[in-house]
Amino acid sequence: MRTFFVRLKNRTRWSWQGLVVAWREEYSFRTWVWANILSALLVVWLPLGDGMRALILVLGLLVLVAELFNTAIERAVDHTSTDHNRLAGQAKDAASAAVAVTAVAAGVAWVIGLLSLV
Repeated sequence: MRTFFVRLKNRTRWSWQGLVVAWREEYSFRTWVWANILSALLVVWLPLGDGMRALILVLGLLVLVAELFNTAIERAVDHTSTDHNRLAGQAKDAASAAVAVTAVAAGVAWVIGLLSLV
């Protein structure tokens, strides 16, 4: 059982380190964090249903998850080679597209939520 808690502590520390590095070095991550804070404030303030609130909040968090994966892929590709490679470019573009698709999903949830108020 002691090993479990040691590993949990290590994983928590490493995860926190990843968040701190993403915050410090990734403008896109910081932008999405601020967008999520604004979104969370609005979703709490507006008279939306609990389900819609949960959906918007969760999709906002998923945008952050996608951005973290995008950062990880970009860093791994850049570490592997600085040469321009078609497959490396496609991997980075696909990761970026994942962020965009997730953000669109969050936007759709917001539109549906706002339309429900009318």
